[in-house]
Formats: sequence, C-alpha cells, structure tokens
Amino acid sequence: MLRGSNVMRIVWLPGSDLLEGECHCGARHVAEEPAALWEWLLAHPEGHRAVNPHGHRPVDPPATAAPLPAAPESAPVPV
Repeated sequence: MLRGSNVMRIVWLPGSDLLEGECHCGARHVAEEPAALWEWLLAHPEGHRAVNPHGHRPVDPPATAAPLPAAPESAPVPV
C-alpha cells in the first residue's frame, strides 16, 4: 500500500455502501459517493481534524525526518 506524507486514500467499508476517505493529515470522513469524498479530501484543511486511533483527541502532526547527508564525492558509484 502506498505510504507517504501526502497520501490520501478512499476505501470501501465492507458490508455497506459506504466509502471512507483518509486525508494525509489523519482526518477521516465517510460518504456514499466517491466525488463527495474527493471534494472533502481536496478541501484540506477545511473540515479536517485529525484524531488518534481511539478517537479521543487530535494527534500531533508527524515529525519530518531530517534529510540524509550526501555521500562524499570520493565514494565509488556502483555500475
């Protein structure tokens, strides 16, 4: 499954006619129509509030990873 800091997804909720959209901020929204979910996703941050998996309080945004240092110029390059 695709992962990353800007991934948005829509999944079908088995046993129903509902779809669940998940924004890259962690907010989730349920709707019947895919177009409605895409409108909600693309309206970020309007109407979005990320919650933890138990639904209690907002989660902290994910920490951004520090970039890796570049290899020294003398490092061999595999062919």
